[in-house]
Amino acid sequence: MFKLAGLTLAALTLSAAAHADVDLKLGSTERVTRLFAYPNNCNVICFRNWTLEQTVEHYLTQSVQRDGYSAAKVLVKTDNDQLYVEISGVPEGYEKPLAALLDAGDLAYSGASKLNADGKWAYSWYLFLPLGMALENRKSVELLHFPPDYSLTQAQDYLRSATTDRWATLLTANGIAPEQTPGYQTIIDIAPIAAPSSAGKDLEGVYDYFKDYQTTMVNDVSQNAEGVALPMVAFGAPVRNWIKQQYGATVGVLGLASISPSAGVKVPVLGSNHPSYIWYAADPATYTAPDAEAKADAAGLKVMGQDLSAACWQAGMGSKPGSDAAALLKSCTQTWQVTQKEKTCELFYTSIRDLSPADAATKCATPPVKSELKLLQAPAPAPAIPAPQL
Repeated sequence: MFKLAGLTLAALTLSAAAHADVDLKLGSTERVTRLFAYPNNCNVICFRNWTLEQTVEHYLTQSVQRDGYSAAKVLVKTDNDQLYVEISGVPEGYEKPLAALLDAGDLAYSGASKLNADGKWAYSWYLFLPLGMALENRKSVELLHFPPDYSLTQAQDYLRSATTDRWATLLTANGIAPEQTPGYQTIIDIAPIAAPSSAGKDLEGVYDYFKDYQTTMVNDVSQNAEGVALPMVAFGAPVRNWIKQQYGATVGVLGLASISPSAGVKVPVLGSNHPSYIWYAADPATYTAPDAEAKADAAGLKVMGQDLSAACWQAGMGSKPGSDAAALLKSCTQTWQVTQKEKTCELFYTSIRDLSPADAATKCATPPVKSELKLLQAPAPAPAIPAPQL
């Protein structure tokens, strides 16, 4: 009887902890305005005519939902020029990672202000922090270059872009349920600047302005709530070069390394193509004639195999933190570049060439393409046009 009562009390205590109310002082109107890029989408006429409070509620609601707290409620109020948030239906302490994100945001703002003072800020750029992503139930971390401007001005969703959408489909192809992919896509951009998608080269030279922000963010999200290191994927050449510069680790495409964001913490990092690189690699205009289309298909198939292998590693390491990173990478590469190379081919033709599943299967069974599948691990055709800085 007493044992049952004790179990019941423990269950009630756990339930209460899982549905605690937390509150946080966000700061002055000035601070919150700049950290939430308010107004997100106004040019005389506002695309969404939201108040500052509504904008903050929007992003924080995205976070609680992506953390799995579907019944949580977010309320933002202003009192004497100070903004406060109340969040119900989340665990006790949930406000701590949010506070850490905003503190890191202050560092990003300082860097952007210095960048502007030095005459290097472009009129079409926006300071944009990685708002709206999972704050607590993270599975893995994605290191990227910069967010596209339309994620802020149109979508008002950091995870809505061609880049993130494509990578989510690759995670799904590796067994992650679509509704769970946001937990694997905690993004840190080395340039927290929403800019036109073609602005990659223009952002060269700005990274050092955000060093304090970058390293603080990597440290803050490098472990889960249990203190286990989370896997990271470094997407694209600018990010892989930044890893080398900042942490001394070399990570090529499907290269594996370990970094130490803080003392005693070892984080596995995998190098990858940028998720959007495949559209460049698979574009016939990238190659010289003759056989530009065949070269583009061959290059696209190779990149698809690499990308699926990287997403496989990310899915596996995120699902089971602490797994043998090297063994998993070997298994993933074997799966997508050897064992399931036909599936790799079909996914390329359906997602990049927009063929139907039936037409893709037929295409991958034809002799010219089938022979190319043996070359998934061979060097890709040399492009005639330099790759963009994605």
